[in-house]
Amino acid sequence: MAIKQLTVFVENRQGTMVSITDTLSKHNVNLRALSIAETEDFGILRLIVNDEETAEKVLREEGYLIKITDIVGVKIGDAPGKLSAALKVLDDNKINIEYLYAFMARTEKHAYVVLRVEDNAAAESALTRAGFHLVTEADVAKL
Repeated sequence: MAIKQLTVFVENRQGTMVSITDTLSKHNVNLRALSIAETEDFGILRLIVNDEETAEKVLREEGYLIKITDIVGVKIGDAPGKLSAALKVLDDNKINIEYLYAFMARTEKHAYVVLRVEDNAAAESALTRAGFHLVTEADVAKL
């Protein structure tokens, strides 16, 4: 039930993000979630999009280095303590979280979080047993 994440290695210079977002826009690729971590010279852009195959193809054609990673998406209540409850489930099951970030879309009562963990299957199982709803590729397409 994993979601596909595109990791794009980008040069840290003016215009890079515009180039990427413009390229995706021209090919009807819509951003659902993103995160960027940077160093002095390079950045790591993580994207969840509505059409990862097209995004990967057009960005590779533009010369970007891309990696596809399976990640876990989880729907949590949009209230204090709900994220902590989901993270505690993973901690109780001894599942390490490598990083997390949030979707840009949310509903009136829920937020969506992206989790990169050591073991997707174990995380998905633990979260489902604890009553959390996982976000699927079909859910991402509807956002």
